[in-house]
Amino acid sequence: MPTRILLEGRPGSGKTTVIRRLAALLRTRRAVGFTTEEIRQGGTRVGFALETLGGGPRAVLAHVDFPGPPRVGRYGVDLGVMKRLAWPPLRSTAADPAPGELVLIDELGRMELTCTAFRDTVRSLFESDIDIVATVHAKSDPFTDALKRRADIELVQVTRANRDTLPADLAARLESR
Repeated sequence: MPTRILLEGRPGSGKTTVIRRLAALLRTRRAVGFTTEEIRQGGTRVGFALETLGGGPRAVLAHVDFPGPPRVGRYGVDLGVMKRLAWPPLRSTAADPAPGELVLIDELGRMELTCTAFRDTVRSLFESDIDIVATVHAKSDPFTDALKRRADIELVQVTRANRDTLPADLAARLESR
């Protein structure tokens, strides 16, 4: 049975840090996926950047200056970034996973899920035999709530207290599979 872990936490809890450190610790598994991070100007959050794992391409996913649509809160979302960077490697993995391949997604959030192709691919990944670790907000969302209710999901709370030890614990577990 594949490993399915959702890392749930509030903003600033360390979800992105856990995914990045986990990816860096993996030695016997090839990970595909992406991370996101805030873009700040003068201490104010103005957007979010998306970066593929392994220091791959990076682009601005959402920004207060982007017109949208779609818009999520005060941010316009560039769906082209999802379609060019995040979606293709995940689609390839869903269609033809390499032995030992692992999917790491930061995050299954409102901005990322505005991309229908990405959302459909995530559904396919969760129906496949691929190990997945993904981050989700603690807030309610129909898509992520449905994932959280699945019997094969392990929901792990990310907190300031466990975010430093969690990457090594997850890496050890995933590498032993």
